[in-house]
Amino acid sequence: MRAVVQRTLQSRVSVDNEVIAAIGQGLTVLLGVGLEDTEEDVSYLAEKIVNLRIFSDNSGKMNLSLLDIKGELLVISQFTLFGDCRKGRRPSFDEAAPPKSALKLYEAFIDRCKQFGIVVATGKFQAEMTVTLDNHGPVTILLDSKRIF
Repeated sequence: MRAVVQRTLQSRVSVDNEVIAAIGQGLTVLLGVGLEDTEEDVSYLAEKIVNLRIFSDNSGKMNLSLLDIKGELLVISQFTLFGDCRKGRRPSFDEAAPPKSALKLYEAFIDRCKQFGIVVATGKFQAEMTVTLDNHGPVTILLDSKRIF
């Protein structure tokens, strides 16, 4: 699984010009599911994300997690995170999981995050969405459950 994690003051997602989910301060996560991903990847990435110490403490040092600040989480499915652009000019998505298995792991990720007691909002799987956010910092972190970066 791959994630683009953004520290946000607020974010929202719309489908057909209608806001379907919104959060206040917290993290906005674009989540991609790969062919080889399993429940282990779900657990690893969910725990990593909710515990990332990327929020400022009283000294201005990034030392607090989403759990520490009681922040919210917006999770958006994004298969394009598995786009391979090394050859040619059009990305190949061969490494992205097919929709049926991707949906299962996407929902498992959401459920796992909810187990930490945080508010979790989501986009609409396989829909064309508009994501609007106020990236605070800006702080953007790239994660891969296979730890390739």
